[in-house]
Amino acid sequence: MPHQKLTTDTSEFKYYTTDSNGKLIIKKAYLDPFLNMYNGEILTFRFSERPDTQAIMAALEEAIEITKDCPYRTTIHSDQGWAYQMKRYVKKLKDNGIYQSMSRKGNCLDYSPMENYFGIMKLKM
Repeated sequence: MPHQKLTTDTSEFKYYTTDSNGKLIIKKAYLDPFLNMYNGEILTFRFSERPDTQAIMAALEEAIEITKDCPYRTTIHSDQGWAYQMKRYVKKLKDNGIYQSMSRKGNCLDYSPMENYFGIMKLKM
């Protein structure tokens, strides 16, 4: 069922830039997507320069808005990362009737489509 099961995670990407003197600098960017497990579509995402609560919450709020058409309860699978244990995040899910599913430590089976997405994305870069 579209929009019934989503998965999310945060992934770090390194990129290179130069400063005003032409010196090479390695920087990091963080991607926070929400993937529809029905068809593998990324429903919403945010980029940030550091792991960021605001980016995750903004992507979550947009995902909630997009999935309101689902006649069944929506479930969001994730790992046990700090972002998905925040009171604000958990409350937002509960307030919108969304079930939170978190995999046990060392077990990424529930959100493996997200891990697979990141793996393919990083391979192509």
